[in-house]
Amino acid sequence: MRIIVISAVTAATLTAGGYTIPESSINATALSAAYVANAHGADTAYYNPAAMVYNDDAGLLEVDTTYIALSKINYQGSYTASGVTTGPYDINSNSESFLVPTLHYTSPKLGKNGMRAGLSVVVPGGLSKRWDVQPARSSAQEFTLKTVEVNPTVAVPLSDTVSVGGGLRIVRTDGVVKSNSGTTQVSRDLKGDSIDVGYNLALNYRPKPNLSLAVTYRSQIDLSVDGSAILNYLPSVSPAHSAYDGPANVTVPLPAALNLAAAYTFVSGTTIEAVYTRTYWSAYKTLDFDYSGISNTATAVFGAPIPKNWKDTNTYRLGLTQKYEKWTAMAGVAYDETPVPEATLGYELPDSHGWIVSLGGRYAIDERWNIGLAGLIDRKENREVHNTAINGEFSNARAYLVTAGIEYRF
Repeated sequence: MRIIVISAVTAATLTAGGYTIPESSINATALSAAYVANAHGADTAYYNPAAMVYNDDAGLLEVDTTYIALSKINYQGSYTASGVTTGPYDINSNSESFLVPTLHYTSPKLGKNGMRAGLSVVVPGGLSKRWDVQPARSSAQEFTLKTVEVNPTVAVPLSDTVSVGGGLRIVRTDGVVKSNSGTTQVSRDLKGDSIDVGYNLALNYRPKPNLSLAVTYRSQIDLSVDGSAILNYLPSVSPAHSAYDGPANVTVPLPAALNLAAAYTFVSGTTIEAVYTRTYWSAYKTLDFDYSGISNTATAVFGAPIPKNWKDTNTYRLGLTQKYEKWTAMAGVAYDETPVPEATLGYELPDSHGWIVSLGGRYAIDERWNIGLAGLIDRKENREVHNTAINGEFSNARAYLVTAGIEYRF
């Protein structure tokens, strides 16, 4: 349902333009996702499966939990609907908080050629955004998106310096959207789910033991959410009655992403990694809900195709890792572009360019166990918007992440 895009304002307010979530482990959170060429440990299965072949010859299992807190987003300005302009408004979205569990596993060597297998269970995008006040409530009263990705992977060494990897992306989506349109006197309550499949690929090249170059690609997945919808005329319409109660579906892309990364380790044990990410958001052109061909006032309100015309984006990440005898310290910074053009931006996803900073560390308890803790702050730039509906400024968009977890070697 419409939720797939909009509720992901979480991610937009979070750590990636649009509605993807790239931080799915202690290392990724600590390094602002500048974690591709230097991927190691159990979460290598997700961030660079080709690099699994460089792990120690042991099974690795990591279980993490990430706490996400989203600030209230403030809007000041006017709003235009059906040719009528109202305002000025000074309103805030609700603050949000979530717990997101993740799991990563990599195998020891399988066979004589050193092949490895891995498995990750992560949340690739989504979450929730709510506005309880008008005019935002008309289009974004509640948008809640839950996604879970199961990503089995394999890695094969082609030589001492080159390896390849890849796997399947199996994504389960559940969503809820609620809208209460005071302008058209129609309300909406949608629920839906889907299971969709994509793939990921990786290439790793290590010409020297202290230099690693990597390319990874995650395919686009079309989230084909299918469910049911109830559209009601509000009590102010006489007589109040149901306008639609039946099937509803919509398809929204989880975009493809290309990562180019380089990591260099100095004799001091310091590793610097730079990552360039290109996310192909231009696949998201329209948001089109299907209500089984039923035509009435309510389906016209919530069923008309909505232009999006998002743009491909660039993200620049830099990570720093320092290893000690038992401790590993990490820090990261990133600049993330928004894919949302001014012409189609609304309350459902008031996204903007953002700066990300992060810190974290791991501690080896013994040869088998290590624990970790990482924190991240994503500060979105204030954004002035002047389009056919919105004439004002969004501000105070912030996200705070804390990831804690434990890794076991066996």
